[in-house]
Amino acid sequence: MNNRRQQVQTAKRFDFRLPALSVLLVAAALALPALAQASALDQFKTFVSSTQSAKGNFTQQLVKVESGTPKVSNQSSGTFVFSRPGKFIWTYQKPYEQLLQADGEKLYIYDKDLNQVTIKKLGDALGSSPAAILFGSNNLEQNFNLKDAGARDGMEWLEATPKAKDTTFDRIGIGMKNGVPAAMELRDSFGQVSLLTFGSFEKNPAMSAGQFKFAVPKGADVFQ
Repeated sequence: MNNRRQQVQTAKRFDFRLPALSVLLVAAALALPALAQASALDQFKTFVSSTQSAKGNFTQQLVKVESGTPKVSNQSSGTFVFSRPGKFIWTYQKPYEQLLQADGEKLYIYDKDLNQVTIKKLGDALGSSPAAILFGSNNLEQNFNLKDAGARDGMEWLEATPKAKDTTFDRIGIGMKNGVPAAMELRDSFGQVSLLTFGSFEKNPAMSAGQFKFAVPKGADVFQ
């Protein structure tokens, strides 16, 4: 049970102050050839301006270097769908089922095993968080300092540094490939890195009007 609750707390770090996620996407199959050679910053700005909504899947893991050796833990995976600004469904499927969902005004965190729902005001919670990169408004330079960080692992990397001083993450790396984010690295002040990679990314899919409306499961405990 202690391990289970630790997993729950880890997942809730992505609660959109918003963290680990968090973080995110393997490439669209058809992208303009020019984008593959563009800088990460140019690719990212084009992605933000042209993407109102998207869906795909993700994997997430925590990487910590101990005695010079990277160690991976807390591996999880699931699916996501979002519509800017502030509407998303982030679903953990493995190793435990958990749902983070926002309707533009409130954030709902549902743990299936505990049958528990936590509700928070979304408000400015996206702010200078990793979630804002995907789910927030298009005005990211209001909350982040952005700069190119070179090529690595077949991707062009962008570094986003939050302007606010009270955020969970010191730096956020965004790996761009074929015009979409293929990975995110979230680095905190303790030397830990939350790594997210994305797959089956689809830009601007059709969305139903009530897709992001949350319904509290029957019998669930609700905490405001």
